[in-house]
Amino acid sequence: MTNLPEPYPPLTFVSHLIELRDRLLKIIFSVLLVFIATASFANEIYHYLAEPLLQHMPKQSTMIAIDVASPFFTPFKLAFLVAVFIDVPFILYQFWAFVAPGLYRHEKIMVLPLLLASTLLFYGGAAFAYFVVFPLVFGYLTSAAPEGVAVMTDITTYLDFVLAMFFAFGLSFEIPIFTIVLVWIGLITPQSLAEKRPYVIVGVFVIAMFLTPPDALSQTLLAIPMWMLFEIGLLFSRLISQKTVAED
Repeated sequence: MTNLPEPYPPLTFVSHLIELRDRLLKIIFSVLLVFIATASFANEIYHYLAEPLLQHMPKQSTMIAIDVASPFFTPFKLAFLVAVFIDVPFILYQFWAFVAPGLYRHEKIMVLPLLLASTLLFYGGAAFAYFVVFPLVFGYLTSAAPEGVAVMTDITTYLDFVLAMFFAFGLSFEIPIFTIVLVWIGLITPQSLAEKRPYVIVGVFVIAMFLTPPDALSQTLLAIPMWMLFEIGLLFSRLISQKTVAED
């Protein structure tokens, strides 16, 4: 009997590398295309980002640029980061398309919703920081300046500060995903997580202390959502655990 070739031969290591290269190139080209669009509005994007601080600065005070080239490079740096931020769904899709063929059906059912949820949660954390945290934090910090001190923030320093805040809040909003994944892979159970709730509450306030400015307001604004998100992740992990037991 003649041996027929397999209809779908397994991919070799080199084939995986070629596919990974192609997907990375797609990501790079996609980010560059979005960056071309955002670079045209670099100054407008920076002004929008600085609005929460500008609203609370004294009338005679303005933002400053210490470095000679920072008025040019800082807005373009922000425009590039905004391009990456906008392109996150496409980047995650490329990641999903690369790993999906090697997953089982039940793993695909779990991974795709987790990717979508993690993207929305990160966007939600960044939006929460901009619309809720920034006005309160900047209002407090500018009002706390000693008498005779003019509040004039460097544009590059301000950008680094808000990016760190975006990352901190976006990452903290991923707590439900981390909780679900830990339960899903069997490293911990919902019951043990519930028993550790007092330690989690203390832990989120400690984490908020390191990720936010040294004031109680911003620390509380980060710690309380982290606690609530932990409870949400615990709820969904219980549902997943019960479903797994029922299927078994």
